[in-house]
Amino acid sequence: MHRSVDRILITHVGSLPRGQELNDLLIADEAGEKVDKAKIADMVEKRVTHVLEKQRAAGVDVANDGEQGRVGFQTYVPQRMAGFGGESKRPYGQEWIRFPLFAQKFMSRLPKTSKVLGCPECVGELKYQDKGAVQNELSRFRRLAAAVKPPFTELFFAEPSPGIIATTMLNAHYASYEAYLDAIAREMSYEYKAVVDAGFVLQIDAPDLAMERVLLFQDKTEKEYVGIVEQHIAALNKALTGIPRDRVRLHICWGNWEGPHIFDIGLEPLLLAFYKANVGGLSIEFANARRQHEYAALRKHKFPRQYGALTGRHRHQEQRGRASRGRGAAH
Repeated sequence: MHRSVDRILITHVGSLPRGQELNDLLIADEAGEKVDKAKIADMVEKRVTHVLEKQRAAGVDVANDGEQGRVGFQTYVPQRMAGFGGESKRPYGQEWIRFPLFAQKFMSRLPKTSKVLGCPECVGELKYQDKGAVQNELSRFRRLAAAVKPPFTELFFAEPSPGIIATTMLNAHYASYEAYLDAIAREMSYEYKAVVDAGFVLQIDAPDLAMERVLLFQDKTEKEYVGIVEQHIAALNKALTGIPRDRVRLHICWGNWEGPHIFDIGLEPLLLAFYKANVGGLSIEFANARRQHEYAALRKHKFPRQYGALTGRHRHQEQRGRASRGRGAAH
């Protein structure tokens, strides 16, 4: 990964708005409705071109495809991997329960969303099948990015962590949660390796490492949750086997919803667990009032030598090394 040696390099965290028409088509496709696949492919091509141009105009140095062809940053996985079916019963976060007016206003803003709630669950042995899909994404991204002048300093491509897949598409098949995580890590390693082999920096999107404290694991103690985070990172490390550390950056967030976030876990209990990830850079969101004080944890627990730091949200600055997730309209 390029470092900010001569100047501060600018990147962002991955998922950019798809535009209303493409957004609705992707959601309809996910729901199993009859859609024009050729039209979707054409619109994705145009949208990737659009978001690349916008990133160049905004002065972004390390760019991506905005995940324009994916209905959600993790919910696309059942479209490529066998073993999913039925419906997950993912719990609502405490904020939606404690503050009903907030929940009402929040949902009124999102009349059409991908299946973050009510996703398929794991009902059988996981097997990655559609290997052509990610290759098509990578090929399109490489081709369209090459047309942007002046060229970007570097290109990254985002992939969901094993942990966020496991906490979104719940387990109804494997004998244990650990076995389910390991199966996801085994199958997702294909996409991770494909990204690096294509010459891009691999960004792992892992909101499970902070956000899930108020969602799936809201009944756990802080100590228990930290143990789960360590388990998730161990699964991620298995999936990254053979991939050079300096080709991977890890993005962690507490969720991008515009809510009070008063139940969030702090950074300090989690930070040493984050340092166990076999990655070359961390992206940790700080750009809201609930997070801005967290720099104190970074002073107390210094970055290991292998890491750079990228902090903030949506438009991030790179310090020392690297790392960078915003959410698109389809999330």
